[in-house]
Amino acid sequence: MPSLKDYQHRWENNNLQPVVERYPERKAQFSTSSDIPLERIYLPANGDPQAYIESLGFPGEYPFTRGIQPTMYRGRFWTMRQYAGYASAEESNQRYQFLLEQGQSGLSVAFDLPTQIGYDADDPLSLGEVGRVGVSISCLQDMAALFKDIPLDSVSTSMTINAPAAIMLAMYIAVARQQGIEINKLRGTVQNDILKEYIARGTYIFPPKASMRLITDLFAYCHQHIPNWNTISISGYHIREAGSTAVQEVAFTLANGIAYVQAAVDAGLHVDEFGAQLSFFFNAHNNLLEEVAKFRAARRLWAHIMRDRFGATNPRAMMLRFHTQTAGSTLTARQPENNVVRVTLQALAAVLGGTQSLHTNSMDEALALPTEKTVQVALRTQQILAAESGVADSVDPLAGSYLIETLTDEIEQRATAYIRTIDDLGGAMAAIEQGFINREIQEAAYRYQKAIEQEKAIVVGVNAYTVDEELTIDLLRVDPAVEAQQRERLLKLRTTRDGEHVAALLTRLEQTAKSADNLMPLFVECVENQITLGEICSVLRQTFGEYHPEQFV
Repeated sequence: MPSLKDYQHRWENNNLQPVVERYPERKAQFSTSSDIPLERIYLPANGDPQAYIESLGFPGEYPFTRGIQPTMYRGRFWTMRQYAGYASAEESNQRYQFLLEQGQSGLSVAFDLPTQIGYDADDPLSLGEVGRVGVSISCLQDMAALFKDIPLDSVSTSMTINAPAAIMLAMYIAVARQQGIEINKLRGTVQNDILKEYIARGTYIFPPKASMRLITDLFAYCHQHIPNWNTISISGYHIREAGSTAVQEVAFTLANGIAYVQAAVDAGLHVDEFGAQLSFFFNAHNNLLEEVAKFRAARRLWAHIMRDRFGATNPRAMMLRFHTQTAGSTLTARQPENNVVRVTLQALAAVLGGTQSLHTNSMDEALALPTEKTVQVALRTQQILAAESGVADSVDPLAGSYLIETLTDEIEQRATAYIRTIDDLGGAMAAIEQGFINREIQEAAYRYQKAIEQEKAIVVGVNAYTVDEELTIDLLRVDPAVEAQQRERLLKLRTTRDGEHVAALLTRLEQTAKSADNLMPLFVECVENQITLGEICSVLRQTFGEYHPEQFV
């Protein structure tokens, strides 16, 4: 552990130049409205600073309790990445263009349910779901329309896709090639987290072993070809949405992370290499101080896991880099304007906790997909926090709070105990198969719902401070004609492409899936030759089989 003198010396040298020189886009004067200057980092005014340093470390240094970067938001703000996508690729593209014009700094793609489970828009199982909860993407033509006039080498894109994540990334790569972009310049994330689908979300396709093979294939391909791409976003968000506690969110997310790292190591990948491309995705809930402590505890615990369990030596492989989304499960259909306040509190927790990127939910999302107006308010919430609140002007501003540090320690200890239990059960996948994780979440969700019904937990506008009101906000509605348009597009594609070449490629795909070869290059070749998502997934279903969960009581 470096000493205070060591740190101050490094800070004065070239590798930690003054922030305004390193990041000219961040021109803030770091002082309060009363012209009180704010330091980059604060240490105890009394007592032994060295003991404090040994306990917490410094921002940008192991164990990263205080953040993964020495300057955090004094250098640059978090990425403001609003999750969006609905109806057709063309309509979603218009929403992306609008958000970029409003100051959004990264894209985040929501896919519809058929896309998430590997069915084309013209599949009978897709009837009634096309474009409803996200954008419909069945082929390369759809993906090209989604990113029309958006240069992929100048924007960071996150895709919330899991079971067919490798295929969606292949389409993204193909679009970049159409734009004349070298794929090693691409930046972004695929969620690619199948374990939480088995736990909490349900958009799985293949059995665990085959799913893990697709994940590690993507790890290896991206390390070689797309070094700035986050190959997985290990998600606690959906675990929390299913009803878990903050401690469970940390524990079960990191247990899943351990399983992915072990699978990659078993596949022959080096932890210091693929570990630097891992990222996480957490929920931001209403209890402000607990949430801040949760993020700090998760960061510290993951650094210990990567160093002590897996032997990582690359600092980037030990960093828990994470995206945050405010909690959809806390939004209420009653008095929806109240949701603006909830989202603001949750976003503040994420910023104080050191998030790398953030999505703020819109106030109408308990009722429908957000309108252009409400998503603008959600984005403005982030911009006000960044530009007006002052919370970004000092690194880890709540560090040293007796309560914050106690909560951080307690969450880390309780999450560690859960991870030990999961290890004893045989790891995350075994714990899922035995129903342990699902039962723990269900019991937590039941306790919370019971507390609401007994008015021990107050939800403003639902079980307290209620009013009789009529809904006065406009809601977004997806045009049913989108489904017919998508079906027509696919019919035209299937009748104009080279059928013999398609058949030969699908045969190769089946053979490769049965081998140990990396599937990513062939996925790219397939989509570039107009093979659809559903056709690729159909071959993989026949080869790998489908996952059917056991029922737990």
